[in-house]
Amino acid sequence: MGRELNIVSYNLRKHHASGELRDLSRLYDVDVMCLQECDTSDIPERIDHLVLADSTKTNRLGLAVYYRDDRFDLEATRVFALRKSMHDRVMAPAHERLLAARLFDKEIDKEILVGSFHAAPLTASNSLRRKQIAAAHSALRVMGPGLPTVMVGDYNYPWFRANLSERMEESGYLLSFSDKPTYARYKYFKGHFDFVTSAHTRIDSIDTLPQGESDHLPILVKAGVED
Repeated sequence: MGRELNIVSYNLRKHHASGELRDLSRLYDVDVMCLQECDTSDIPERIDHLVLADSTKTNRLGLAVYYRDDRFDLEATRVFALRKSMHDRVMAPAHERLLAARLFDKEIDKEILVGSFHAAPLTASNSLRRKQIAAAHSALRVMGPGLPTVMVGDYNYPWFRANLSERMEESGYLLSFSDKPTYARYKYFKGHFDFVTSAHTRIDSIDTLPQGESDHLPILVKAGVED
């Protein structure tokens, strides 16, 4: 088996933390970087050793995926619109809530699927977010049936995670989250917002990285693909 995948997921807080990406990519030897709340009209084609796979085009708060092009060949990308929340209908921040990239890992001679996901905000219900997550997983299954799959991002689901975990297992996905809270905007309000759901993949560790200019902290996922 080839070496682990280092995947970073980061909600940039309306693009405020975009200046940190080059240092993150170098410091953590990143293979795939998944971004949320980025201004996709103001992102580079390359961040150090990472190249842009794709980004959303119509969101005010967009998604992007970068990958290491000396390790992977990009085979396909797709953007998926998921069920809208009332916040989406009124504020129109986002409807394209999943960006997926199918990559061929030349080190292990296998395809993998990586998704950058951004669920509806806390003003929506957990029920709606569960439906969005389930729809995202269904979309990934269609795009890469049976492939090792990792979906990372801002799930906006800090409470009642046990219920979500049970539902994920029923659908064939494993829910994982990092060692420390990933949201720290307010002194007394912290929680896990940034998750990983995976299938046909081994999640070895998830670390919360130091806070920068965003109210979210980036996470580093170390994943492996079973032989």
